[in-house]
Amino acid sequence: MNAIVRRERGLFPEIFDLLEAPFSGLRPSTIRFEDYVKNGRYVLRAELPGIDPDKDVEISLAAGILTIHAERRHEEKDAHRTEFRYGAFTRSIALPPNADEKDVKATYDQGILEVSVKLADKKQAGTRILVQKPGGKG
Repeated sequence: MNAIVRRERGLFPEIFDLLEAPFSGLRPSTIRFEDYVKNGRYVLRAELPGIDPDKDVEISLAAGILTIHAERRHEEKDAHRTEFRYGAFTRSIALPPNADEKDVKATYDQGILEVSVKLADKKQAGTRILVQKPGGKG
């Protein structure tokens, strides 16, 4: 079963997403993400065209936060012109609380980085604490 996971975001990130194309030169570029749950795994897909995943991508996971850092370096030369395209991109996202940080997989195909994390079947149940009365009777 597939389920789309919608992240609640504040007003400002939404506005910047809408304005990204016309003003992309005025603020740092970001990595576009989409995420969903499929077959018991949280799946995050990131658009990263034109990079070498072996050299240009670093994925880290700490305290429930998944961070993707990528750098793009590209140079085109011809007889009368040289064009550079480069930049560093970093984006982090909080994983679901039941994510198993020991079971993470990443693949890269046709400009899309896909990171998947196994989800525990159930959230760990909380512990009920009994309140004791003075004298040890509870």
